[in-house]
Amino acid sequence: MRQVVLDTETTGLEPAQGHRIIEVGCVEMVNRRVTGRTYHQYLNPDREIDAGAVEVHGITNQFLADKPRFADVAEAFLAFVDGAELIIHNAPFDVGFIDHELSMLGDDGGPLETRCSVMDTLALARDMHPGQKNSLDALCKRYGVDNSERDLHGALLDAQILADVYLAMTGGQASLQLGGEETTRPGVKPAIRRVGPDRPALVVVRASEQEQVAHREQLEAIQEASGGKCLWKELEA
Repeated sequence: MRQVVLDTETTGLEPAQGHRIIEVGCVEMVNRRVTGRTYHQYLNPDREIDAGAVEVHGITNQFLADKPRFADVAEAFLAFVDGAELIIHNAPFDVGFIDHELSMLGDDGGPLETRCSVMDTLALARDMHPGQKNSLDALCKRYGVDNSERDLHGALLDAQILADVYLAMTGGQASLQLGGEETTRPGVKPAIRRVGPDRPALVVVRASEQEQVAHREQLEAIQEASGGKCLWKELEA
């Protein structure tokens, strides 16, 4: 399974108001392992960056003056993400901006989701931690992910941090929910351990035909003993 953790920085909040992407950062994962392959590009937006946006990411028009336009890098960017599942925090924001950039090119391939599937980690976090803060910084604190270098937002850095957060969120229980409040075991932080890209793939051991027959016979016995309420048979059906 190939996944690409993606983040963007922009000139403002609304592509409908003419705002543009000024930075794209992507981190590749294969079978839940960070491979070391990344895509990173600063972009000249051909417009002024809102002062409020500069306060968030620190990127200025002067810095971007000699950078390429989105049209110059679109082919390489799309080749990097093509066919992957995109992992994005607040996906509608980033996908909306990318689709806007593609539409300005007159791209025949359609919106981004015709090329990739999308996982929104903000929506996932809200399902897992309802009523709590689920910003990237809040999730770093909750899952023990180091974000000490994140003084300002940056697309590649945020994608790298989000990769660790996503693996922690989807890798098992990191805290206990008691009475609707999150608690962690005293003095214990959830461990974040990246698996090296050179580690051999896990061996898949499939059940033999004899084992499958024994399994079906066991389900039939459970079905009879429970008066037809064997949950596993219902799921298999």
